[in-house]
Amino acid sequence: MDYIKSAFTGQGAIWMWLIILPSIASLATIIERAIFLLFRFNINATQFWAQIQKLVMANNIDRAIKLCNAAPNAALPSVLKAGLMRANKGEVEISNAIEEAQLEVVPKVMKRTPNLPPIASIATLMGLLGTITGLILAFSASQVASQEERSTLLMQGIAVAMNTTAFGLIIAIPTLAAFLVLSGVTKKIVEEIDQYSVKLENLLVARARGQLGTGAQ
Repeated sequence: MDYIKSAFTGQGAIWMWLIILPSIASLATIIERAIFLLFRFNINATQFWAQIQKLVMANNIDRAIKLCNAAPNAALPSVLKAGLMRANKGEVEISNAIEEAQLEVVPKVMKRTPNLPPIASIATLMGLLGTITGLILAFSASQVASQEERSTLLMQGIAVAMNTTAFGLIIAIPTLAAFLVLSGVTKKIVEEIDQYSVKLENLLVARARGQLGTGAQ
């Protein structure tokens, strides 16, 4: 604890405090995206689609819409609901409604997560800049006449260099790890939206043509 305290209060501490800024941005982004991607936007797509498909096959569009309303924050139900609301319209209107909903929902799913790699890079580069500053301080020790002062400045410079490098990496590595997890969840949600939007469109078109018993899946 004393060593950490000295790193934030001693010479070169300004770089440690500056690296705090991307760490705050990283933590805020990770928490916000985790809440939305893992809990609000996410849903068991396979199970949900099975229920929607069953209701559409039974020509019970109203109940299918109510099922979507039961998960108003989830991404997939929001898109499928748009198509179901136009179930009795023409093929073009169904397709346009689904596409419009996708254009509205997908950006909400994908936003902010791409910010994490740049934040990690900024933390790393700020740590590197602190490292360079520490090395400059260490090299400046050669200009000091006193051996004792030279040793002190040398140790201080090396400490600044190591502390800022370590702290930058401590922020960058978990940020990149979180990005991999969150981007994977984002990709899954977007792929489910694409997949089941096409399935619903085909199902509603088959329903309109009276072909539910032959070609719908």
